[in-house]
Amino acid sequence: MNDHGREAGAPARRRQLRLGALAAALTAALTLLCCTGGTAAFFLTELSGGADDSSAESLSSCGQRHEVNVSGTMPRVAQYGDGQIRNAAVIIKVGSDMKVPPRGWVIAVATAMQESALRNLPHLGSQNDHDSVGLFQQRPSQGWGSPEQLQDPAYASRKFYEKLVKIPDWERMPLTRAAQKVQVSAFPDAYAKHEELASKIVDALAGGAARTVQISQRSICNAAARGQIAASGWTAPIPGGVGSGFRTAQRPSHNGVDIAAPKHTLIRAAATGRVLVARCDPDHSGRKSCDVDGWPNKGGCGWFVDMLHAGGYITRYCHMIVKPRVAPGQLVTAGEVIGEVGTSGNSSGPHLHFEVHRDGDRSSAGAIDPVPFMRDRGAPLNEKA
Repeated sequence: MNDHGREAGAPARRRQLRLGALAAALTAALTLLCCTGGTAAFFLTELSGGADDSSAESLSSCGQRHEVNVSGTMPRVAQYGDGQIRNAAVIIKVGSDMKVPPRGWVIAVATAMQESALRNLPHLGSQNDHDSVGLFQQRPSQGWGSPEQLQDPAYASRKFYEKLVKIPDWERMPLTRAAQKVQVSAFPDAYAKHEELASKIVDALAGGAARTVQISQRSICNAAARGQIAASGWTAPIPGGVGSGFRTAQRPSHNGVDIAAPKHTLIRAAATGRVLVARCDPDHSGRKSCDVDGWPNKGGCGWFVDMLHAGGYITRYCHMIVKPRVAPGQLVTAGEVIGEVGTSGNSSGPHLHFEVHRDGDRSSAGAIDPVPFMRDRGAPLNEKA
């Protein structure tokens, strides 16, 4: 299949740079820099596995399973020290013991990252929000428990999960919304920026659990598709297999991958995010002619959408058959339908051209290979299908 072979909106490089700068500005509050290192010293046990789909893996094959040891050596994760990662391990173990799906672990860890930086904080006087204490800054005066109880990381974690699992459809909510319904924070949008690193922490401590999705009450690894959301918060935009790959020798300027699918196949948002662009991309002649089938060398992305996600990531969805179902500025949840597969623009047949960009950069400089990116988040593009 032939794609546009250029950046969407290419008629004016200056305009593209302005849009890239806008995306960068919009992500400033969400972008975080993180790195992981070392080897996880322990993983969670007693997690269910197995699947009828041979392309999926049980949680046990996401990584080795060992006895939980919250007093042992902790892996190094980004800026967090041994004690902070140990607190994250307690949060995860309590969630596992309570049979909360791994998506809840990511939400809980991200919440504690925002509330306390994973530190078990005592009452800090004027620096506290009223009488808040502990990992989740829960308030004794609001019925969470006594100050002594809330300074116990296991107790505080259990109280968080007890409230989380009572929220209808919490597993499909954006992390920020689910966390806010538990915490009722004065800064409800602050949790989202921690989702990326919280997923890395859960993966490091729990054998890749952030890559799992709940199927038939089992935690299945690398199977997030068709609107099912992995614990990391990501899902494959459409089912299918990758044909033309990222920046191949034959197509070095191909900044994404092509996934073949019939016309009108529903395209879903790969993660919760805000729509940056939803429009018809002009062809090489500058004409906007997206309501007809495209052809090779026509130029342009056709009908397409760009979305900004937590961590400064941008996803792009090209060649839709009709105008996208979303509009610029709209907040879209993971798995929500944003359009339909088509062949508008520079295309020789129906498919989705899918791109991932980092650092809020919509240009080719920000493009990264979507295949390993999505696989690491438990939502593989099934490139071998």
